[in-house]
Amino acid sequence: MSRYEGGGAGAGATGRGLWVEEPAQRHRMPDPVRTSAVRAVLIVAVTLTQATITFFLTLTGSWLALPMALGAIAGTIVATWGVLDVWITRQMWNQRYGVLSEPSSTARRLRREARRASRATRKAGKAREAREAREAAAGRIPREDGPLAASGR
Repeated sequence: MSRYEGGGAGAGATGRGLWVEEPAQRHRMPDPVRTSAVRAVLIVAVTLTQATITFFLTLTGSWLALPMALGAIAGTIVATWGVLDVWITRQMWNQRYGVLSEPSSTARRLRREARRASRATRKAGKAREAREAREAAAGRIPREDGPLAASGR
């Protein structure tokens, strides 16, 4: 039995395995963005290697220095394109798939409260209009300061 499996060295040792799955700190990049990022890293690595070799060939005075220098310049342009490709692909992905169009619970709660308040206001206004209509139909003049005003009649 392996020492990382069950039955550890001490009596209180836990049977924890060697591989422990931990939750990711950040979400995984979408596949197109990851693909362009890997491509850009490879291009930049080749370009830096090429520039280093060009530098050493220039120091030694080799005839390969000129073609390597031209290749390094072309590689720099391609590497710049590769990095811009990562940025553009990421922006495109965020615009197409990054925003979920569902309201948050906070927004939903605020809209619900606003609807309840407007319903209560409309209901109170209709009740007041109905009361005034009944009093007008009865031929009475509504008095706000009468003896029964405190009881709501």
